Amino acid sequence: MPSSLDTSDDIALEGAPLSRHGLIKFIVPSLIGVLLFLVPFSMGDTINIGMGFAADGLKALLGDALPAIAMVVLCLSLLLTLVVKFTHPGWASEGMLKELFDVAPLWVVMRALGALFAVMIYFQAGPAFVIASFTGGVMLNDLAPVLLTFFFFAAILLPFLVDFGFMEFIGSLLRTPFRWIFGLPGRSAIDATASWMGSGTVGVLITTQQYEKGFYNCREAAAIATNFSIVSIAFAILVTTFIGINHLFVPFYLTVVVAGLVAAVIVPRLPPLSLKPNTYYEPVGCQLQEERTGNQSLLRYSLGMAVARAEKAPGPQQLVRIALFNVADIFFGLLPLVIAIGTVALILAEFTPLFTWLSMPMVPVLEWMGLPEAEAAAPATLVGFADMFLPAVLGSNIESELTRFVIACLSLTQLVYMSEIGALLLKSKIPLKLWELVAIFLLRTAITLPIIVVMAHWLVG
Repeated sequence: MPSSLDTSDDIALEGAPLSRHGLIKFIVPSLIGVLLFLVPFSMGDTINIGMGFAADGLKALLGDALPAIAMVVLCLSLLLTLVVKFTHPGWASEGMLKELFDVAPLWVVMRALGALFAVMIYFQAGPAFVIASFTGGVMLNDLAPVLLTFFFFAAILLPFLVDFGFMEFIGSLLRTPFRWIFGLPGRSAIDATASWMGSGTVGVLITTQQYEKGFYNCREAAAIATNFSIVSIAFAILVTTFIGINHLFVPFYLTVVVAGLVAAVIVPRLPPLSLKPNTYYEPVGCQLQEERTGNQSLLRYSLGMAVARAEKAPGPQQLVRIALFNVADIFFGLLPLVIAIGTVALILAEFTPLFTWLSMPMVPVLEWMGLPEAEAAAPATLVGFADMFLPAVLGSNIESELTRFVIACLSLTQLVYMSEIGALLLKSKIPLKLWELVAIFLLRTAITLPIIVVMAHWLVG
C-alpha cells in the first residue's frame, strides 16, 4: 500500500525536532479550519459556526434570486451532460470535466429529472403534487438555497480542516478509544464534531473526501457517514421549536446524544456495514502512515503526524483548482440528485399512503411502549427516510407531549434521509446502495427507538 509519508517524515516521527515551518504550516491553516467549522459563535440571537454565518450572509445577499440560480444550475448541468455524452467534445475528453459530465445513464436521468422538477416548480407549471409548496417548493425554495450557499463555502474552505494535518493530529490522539468503542479511526471525531456544530452534510462531505483521498477504508467511510453525520444543534433547536417542546431542549438533546452514541457502537458491527470490505478507494490506495509511536509521547507523535501531513499539503494553485472542482461537483452533480430524489420522496410522503401502510406494524409496537396516540405517531417513525423535517411536521399536531418528544428525538437519530444525506451518499464514491441505506435507517430506528422511549418516560413522564 502506498504511504503519504516518506523516509524524511519517518525521521521526524522518531523524535527529530519539528521544523518551525512545518509547525506553522500545520497550526495556522488548521486553526482557521477549526474556527470556521468546529467552533460555534453567537451573533445576536443566532448561534452558528463561522462558515455558517458566511453562508447565511451570501443567502441574505442573493435572497429571492437563489431559487432561480438553482434552476439555472440544474438546467446547465443537464445541458453540459447531454453535450458531453452525445458529442464527446475534446474539452471533456479527460480530467475533471470528463469526471463531472461523462456520467452513468442513471445519473443522466437524475439530472434530467432534477432540471425538469426545477423548471416546473419555479414557473409553477405542472402537476400540483410536484409544484406544491410542501413538496417541490420545499426542495427548490427552501433546501436548494441553503445547499448552494452552504456548500459553496464548505467546498472552498474545507481544505483548511482536512489537508493541513488537523485530521492526523486528532486521529492519532483519539485512535485508541475510537477503535475500542466504535471500531473506527480517531479522525472520525472530526466528522462528528463538524456535523454537530455545523451540518450533517458537512460531516458527510468530510467523510467522502477522506475516503477518496485514501484515509478511510470502505467499511470505515460507510460506517462514519451513516452513524456520525448528526444534524446540527441549530437544526435540533428548530425541530424542538416547531414541534412544541423547546422548553425540553436539554433532556431532548441528552436523549439524542445517548441514543446516537449507542447506535454508533452497535450499527457498524451489524450487516450491511460489518460486511463492507476493509479496502481503500482503488485509484489512491491507503494513504495512512503505519501507527507506531516508539518512545515518543502520544502528543509528540500526533504532532509529528500532523506536521508531516502539512508538509505535503497542496499549494495555493492546487488548492484553488481543488476548490473549484468541489464547487462544480456539488452544484452540477449533487444538487440535481438532491432535487430529484428529495422531490420524489416528499411526493410519496405527502400524496400517497405509502408511509402510512409501511408504518402499520409500528402501531402495536408504540402502544406496547406506552406512547399515547400511537396510530397518529406511527407514520412519523418512518417518514424521516424521505426528509428529516417531515416527522416534526407530522408530529406537530399530536397532543401528547411525550409522543412529540419521542418523534422529535427519533427524527434526529435516524440520520439517513434521502432528501439530503442519502442523495449525497449515493452520489459519493463510498459504495453504499439504496437498499443498504434503507437497512441502516431501519436498524437505527430499531436500536434508538426503545432507548428514546425509556428516556422519554423518565425525563418527560
